[in-house]
Amino acid sequence: MNPNLYSRRELLRHVGMGMGTLGLGALLGQQSGAATSKATGLNDRLNPLSPLQPHYRARAKRVIHIFANGGPSQVDTFDYKPALAKYDGKELPNTLRTERKTGAAMKSPFEFRQYGESGHWISDLFPHVAESADDLCIINSMHANVPNHEPSLMLMNCGAPRVNTVTPSMGSWINYGLGTENENLPGFVSLCPGGVPVVETQNWRSAFLPGAYQGTHIDTKNTEIEKLIANIENKKMPRSVQRQQLDLIQQLNHQHQAGRTGDPQLEARIQSYELAYRMQMEATDAFDVTREPEYIREAYGDDLQGRQMLIARRLVERGVRFVQVWHGAGQPWDSHEHIEKNHGRLAGEADRAIGALLKDLKNRGLLDDTLVIWGGEFGRTPTVELPTPGANGPDTKLGRDHNHYGFSMWLAGGGVKGGYRHGTTDDFGFKAEENPVHVHDLHATILHLLGFDHLNLTYRYAGRDFRLTDLAGKVVHDIVA
Repeated sequence: MNPNLYSRRELLRHVGMGMGTLGLGALLGQQSGAATSKATGLNDRLNPLSPLQPHYRARAKRVIHIFANGGPSQVDTFDYKPALAKYDGKELPNTLRTERKTGAAMKSPFEFRQYGESGHWISDLFPHVAESADDLCIINSMHANVPNHEPSLMLMNCGAPRVNTVTPSMGSWINYGLGTENENLPGFVSLCPGGVPVVETQNWRSAFLPGAYQGTHIDTKNTEIEKLIANIENKKMPRSVQRQQLDLIQQLNHQHQAGRTGDPQLEARIQSYELAYRMQMEATDAFDVTREPEYIREAYGDDLQGRQMLIARRLVERGVRFVQVWHGAGQPWDSHEHIEKNHGRLAGEADRAIGALLKDLKNRGLLDDTLVIWGGEFGRTPTVELPTPGANGPDTKLGRDHNHYGFSMWLAGGGVKGGYRHGTTDDFGFKAEENPVHVHDLHATILHLLGFDHLNLTYRYAGRDFRLTDLAGKVVHDIVA
């Protein structure tokens, strides 16, 4: 190849001065999106994961988001509706406008009891969680946009109610705004056993944010550390030699990057090499639950959810900023049939572990500044689901259909009011009525607890400023302690 000839990229770089100026402006605009009112901007930190200060004093420093994938039924978990028993098997007095026609009212097959000084009504699906009732802030008036899994997952996890819309996940936004307290571990970890849920890795993507903020997926179905974190150690080469090798590779990478500024995929790859090397020092320790005392492991339970919740505690204890724990990724809470059997199984898998997590965080003094969130992408109808006409599938009369008009979530720690219940649905648990909370409002409140004004945690991309709460969202100050 003639050395005097330019490639197309080099030609544009040398002669396209006007385009270069525009590119520089776009790059500077991207770098100015970090929290800056009382913080150092992203452009002032060499490592994108180095810690930043938020806009104002934070109540929470980290988040554990327990995602009950598929849509748990609010009227069978945390929204007690005795009127359903009165109308069981009968048409409800008000017509519920659902996208698919449903049948008569169906009372919950689970008993509700009051717990703690707060008197929270909680079903017997969650007796261990109920032991921490006075630490729970239950929101009974959540609502979303549509009754479909994919867009609702995107709304809850990324703030955008559309599939294939390139927007970052909540964990990526938080990681971008705060960085991490431990640069030897990812700032955002997604614990998701047995593969990935619907919409797949979009649930923890960084999208147009730098790739360093993307969630690191860990398949917690594996119990052996070597499989849980594959290829984390090079047993054939000492670390000092690995460091020399990596320094040479990174030197070449940066030379290659010099003529390709603003390439997020290239930057993400360079950062991933560095993180992979540093993780050798701490990842094995963080994910190895056998290093916990036996009484702690017994409290969580020697099963998949017990291991997940214990790993989540170990990660936030070591400075990981956002841990998402998936439950029901393979067998979701999507109980269109046999809700008593299916919800009973799912709650039985997680209740003990979640209860142990809440107590363990509190005993260690971590709950005060760790925000724990539980919930799914929407709820379910208080009426029975009717079989699909002409379908050959099972009778669905014992299940409930999707319902985005009203559902429940709870939060604990991290500056929320413990023992407090916010908002209500109607008498039958169908639609949010008093103090409704949209998913955008929930996101605005989570960011507020972490010290951010959600209107100002932005990132410029494609000519506009983006934020987690899109063009909506208001902080629910009533739930803040």
